[in-house]
Amino acid sequence: MREAQTKIVSREELQRRLAEAKGRGERVVFANGCFDTLHVGHVRYLEGARREGDVLVVAVNSDASVCGLKGPGRPILAERARAELVAALRMVDYVVVFGDPNVEGLLEFLRPDVHAKGTDYSADTVPERATAARLGIRVAIVGDPKDHSTRGFLDAVRKGPHA
Repeated sequence: MREAQTKIVSREELQRRLAEAKGRGERVVFANGCFDTLHVGHVRYLEGARREGDVLVVAVNSDASVCGLKGPGRPILAERARAELVAALRMVDYVVVFGDPNVEGLLEFLRPDVHAKGTDYSADTVPERATAARLGIRVAIVGDPKDHSTRGFLDAVRKGPHA
């Protein structure tokens, strides 16, 4: 089995491993996204998330949830490929695929210390902010300004190379 694949775990296995990490005093950071074609904005977001703690968990949207969020023709890559690409990044410790419309259920189940969101959010617009507050999970806005997107990347590919 390839190394990246060993980082992709079930919700139940992830819960067990995170309990062990917390038992060692490690801070768990949770990040999430579609990651439909990996780009520099994703890398900067995950690097920022990693700086918030010791263990970085990334939840990757299932194919069905990406289609629901992004519309027909998406995702470009299947969920397993997207999960493996994210898992291959050295700053990522664990990846879990999820199909829910948001990550409130995973926050409840996993109880991370930090919920990291990208700069396309503010503390007031994070969809899971009430759940995070109720559970005592700190919300951190991380990454660089949101001027990278998969949609923009796909548009650039269609237009051809830069002059």
